[in-house]
Amino acid sequence: MVRVRIEDVAAEAGVSMKTVSRVLNEEPNVSERTRERVREVVERLQYRPHPSARVLAGRKSYLVAMLYDNPSSNYLMEVEQGVLDACQAQHYNLMLAPLVYDAKDIVSKVESLVLQSRLDGVVLTPPITDDAALLARLDELDIPWSSVSPTERNRRIGVIVDEPSAVAEMIGHLASLGHRRIAHIKGHPAHGASHWRLAGYREGMQRAGLALDEALIADGEFSYDSGFAATNGLLDLPDPPTAIFAANDDMAAGAIGAVCERGLSVPRDISICGFDDTPIARHIYPSLTTVRQPTREMGRLAGVELLKAIRDRGQGGMVVVPYTLQLRRSTGPRKA
Repeated sequence: MVRVRIEDVAAEAGVSMKTVSRVLNEEPNVSERTRERVREVVERLQYRPHPSARVLAGRKSYLVAMLYDNPSSNYLMEVEQGVLDACQAQHYNLMLAPLVYDAKDIVSKVESLVLQSRLDGVVLTPPITDDAALLARLDELDIPWSSVSPTERNRRIGVIVDEPSAVAEMIGHLASLGHRRIAHIKGHPAHGASHWRLAGYREGMQRAGLALDEALIADGEFSYDSGFAATNGLLDLPDPPTAIFAANDDMAAGAIGAVCERGLSVPRDISICGFDDTPIARHIYPSLTTVRQPTREMGRLAGVELLKAIRDRGQGGMVVVPYTLQLRRSTGPRKA
């Protein structure tokens, strides 16, 4: 098969090769009518820029990296797919860079990665997204970065959900079912999401007029095992909860496992809900009531905003995406 060249696209669209290049790279100074014509020709001829030619022409690598260290594989896969969607739409390549968020050499490792791979930018996922030393070094290197769910909501570029409001609404749902002893399994302390979801739990309890018992707040790490262990501790309390809100779906799944191992039933004996609406929420039994944040779309938007900043350092911003409650079979009325 003969490879379609940029010259072919330019000739077919009746424009210069420079104009085609500007359209492909989302550069300014091209009319919308011309952009549409060039894009139509690109799709019709199935033209795909050669990566090495693009690098030589623009002195860019057309490569971005997603930095991560998160025990929830379901969450990461969704975010990764979203970032990949954004990259593929702009003919960028995506590198996955696993890290240990609390390693002493994380800054130097990322610096080496940036310089050796000639990265154009990075997408940061929790908890790496809140590493102040790393962010400062990326700024020194003049490398654009985009944050997914940062603790600080005034970050320049990235994507967030109003997590406190979402959790407060979920606690309100449990209260409407008659639950008064509502427990919370926190996420990993290094994650911004843990902070916001705990704040939402406290706010939700206050809104519902329910007494806040610190004994009902258990430590977790966003993993199935930590949810399992935390639930066992909660069920061993002299006055155990009748409902549990876990800070993510993996821990909620662990909570269901712990309840069932004791011969109890969800939701007849205890209601359980989570956060994220990752695939596990629909695949376990009973299906999980959870807060749906559009994780894949959040990854895509983080990528889109990053690519805007790469093209023009004055572009890109913080995007707020909506949430919805997904009410399924794991929550029900408090047992009489």
